Amino acid sequence: MKLAPYIQEAVLGIRARVNRAVDARWNNAPFGTAPHATREQYLGWYQQAQKHEFHEIDRLEKDLGYAIDRQWLDELALHTQIVKKKSDLAYPHGRLLYALMRDMLSNSGLDFTTVLETGTARGFSALCMSKAMADHGVAGRIVTLDVLPHLKRQIWNCIDDHDGPKSRAEILQPWADLARNVLFLQGDTLDLLPKVGLDRINFAFLDAQHIESSVMQEFELVSARQEKGDMIVFDDVTSKLFPGVVKAVDRIENFGLYNVKRLVISDSRAYAWAQRI
Repeated sequence: MKLAPYIQEAVLGIRARVNRAVDARWNNAPFGTAPHATREQYLGWYQQAQKHEFHEIDRLEKDLGYAIDRQWLDELALHTQIVKKKSDLAYPHGRLLYALMRDMLSNSGLDFTTVLETGTARGFSALCMSKAMADHGVAGRIVTLDVLPHLKRQIWNCIDDHDGPKSRAEILQPWADLARNVLFLQGDTLDLLPKVGLDRINFAFLDAQHIESSVMQEFELVSARQEKGDMIVFDDVTSKLFPGVVKAVDRIENFGLYNVKRLVISDSRAYAWAQRI
């Protein structure tokens, strides 16, 4: 049903005010104003995370023939993935993204690729994908979207907080050569996606809002810009924690436009990827 012009204008006005309030929240010390843990605690969590073994990822890397440099990955994770949280710390999705992107690039023959990510956080996944492109010798661009600012100095709940507030750009400075391929955009994913001006999306990583309707909206916007061989990777495909993501992936598989594969590591960690047929 089409809304009357005055109702539509009112709805848009309310939405704009809500967006401004949300943007203000994420620009005003969203992680607080002091480090969440000591430097020693962050290092201890890092050492524990390094001990995790993921045989499912090992097999995938062996099958595809691509594996990210683990020393490089661990160093990046120390600054972008080791945070104070209740659940176990681990970052196998960096290995997954790298292997899948290398495989996709190998099979596609692309000499330039466009990547979209929703849910940037501290930039870990974006840099893993940028490294995959660099290691494969392929030029490209990564557009990543998040409500968190890229250039504002703040506390991030990571070990870098002990050097004082930093921007995401400053945290990622040691990997500036790879970050140069990434365009960091701030805002609500569903608002930004239609505006980013991407005609083709070869590879996408969807890791923003973990509810069925949002995942489906993101999927629809991405799939309209994909062709045969292009890929979408979904994070947190776990029925106990994020049933909405699982339902969305199931719906996408039932459409018949994508070949969907899943990788389950545990009840709290699982992934899926869909390749356009």
